[in-house]
Amino acid sequence: MPLTLVLAYRNLFRNTRRTVLTSLMIGCCLAALILTDGVIKGMLDVMIDSVTQTFAGEGQVHRKGFRDSLDTDLYMNNIDELEATLKADKSIAGYSVRTIAGGMISSSYHMTGGAIYGVSAEQEAGVSKLKQAIIQGSYLSDGDAEILIGKGMAELLEVDLGDRLVVTLAQVDGGDLSQALFRVSGIFQFGMRELDENVTFISLARGRELLGTGQGAHEIAIRFVNAEDAEDSNLPIFKQLSRNGNEALGWLEINPQIGAMIEMVDYSTLIVGLVLYLLAALGIINSMFMSIYERIYEFGVIKALGTRPGQLIQLILIEALLLGILGSIIGLALGGALTWYFSVHGIPLGEFEFEGISLADKIRTIPAVNQFVVFPIWVLVLTVVAGIYPAIFASRIVPSRALQRAL
Repeated sequence: MPLTLVLAYRNLFRNTRRTVLTSLMIGCCLAALILTDGVIKGMLDVMIDSVTQTFAGEGQVHRKGFRDSLDTDLYMNNIDELEATLKADKSIAGYSVRTIAGGMISSSYHMTGGAIYGVSAEQEAGVSKLKQAIIQGSYLSDGDAEILIGKGMAELLEVDLGDRLVVTLAQVDGGDLSQALFRVSGIFQFGMRELDENVTFISLARGRELLGTGQGAHEIAIRFVNAEDAEDSNLPIFKQLSRNGNEALGWLEINPQIGAMIEMVDYSTLIVGLVLYLLAALGIINSMFMSIYERIYEFGVIKALGTRPGQLIQLILIEALLLGILGSIIGLALGGALTWYFSVHGIPLGEFEFEGISLADKIRTIPAVNQFVVFPIWVLVLTVVAGIYPAIFASRIVPSRALQRAL
């Protein structure tokens, strides 16, 4: 084996230019795979953050059927009991009680439909980014006449800070119309069109008063100490909250389309890897055959001297393995550098939306252990596999025909 290893190393660098170019091709494919996986993970991280951290929370509690119909009559009455359960659970970092109703928002110039959320200023600041999203004016102080609207809605209604808005909505348990006058105290911009154009926020007490829910509410948004807890549908806190006609769900169940995307990530990386490997394999096979044809006279000589076909196969496969190792080193260095650079500076992709989720203009790559351990191992394995056919070809060389060649 040591002698075979030395011969394989020497044979590999008989044509240094070809070896370097083939290694660069393998390395570039590995670097592209590492970078692609980092970008996909970065995009998913942005999506998950947009879903869970922007406004919706990592989990939610509703009356059963509310999410499907958005019927304001389906509100929870046992809010005190639910809040006590949440406060007692150490896995909960924060929660926000909300009333939700569709209604009309009117200014002196225009009117539009939208969702009116009644929220507690203190609770909401610990769950969503509403406070950080304020670009003009001030955050809620739980005043009766305060209202926060999105930048898109402000432009549509042609209003600014201090302007008056009339909110009209239907009360629960009867549908009687209720109207109230508010003044714009703040304008927010989440960067999500659905929120910026169609959602307004008032105080929780005012929302309850207008809807006539008493101390009830339509939703409790939850934030966990460990965000991964929200992905477990069998979490004890979910079962505790899902009583008396209520339903507690994690963000994966609330947004199944994002869950489906997460499941597809591994398949996406696999597909990209297979395409890159196919390109690299063709280059490896071509390089190995060129090397074999250059040495066909030598193969004929050593076979005539009694070298077994298995020894030739071993020699070619070790050459392929060394080629893979050299390519992996280049790929790890290049892929690691690119992943680190774009994790700091981001990849400018422009702003776009998917399933109502706004993606930032820069996607930051996320490095992972498997990118620098599993991917190179697979590259080595597949490089050796690509060398099997050339190795078998070399082992079947007929000495009498090979010795007739003049190099």
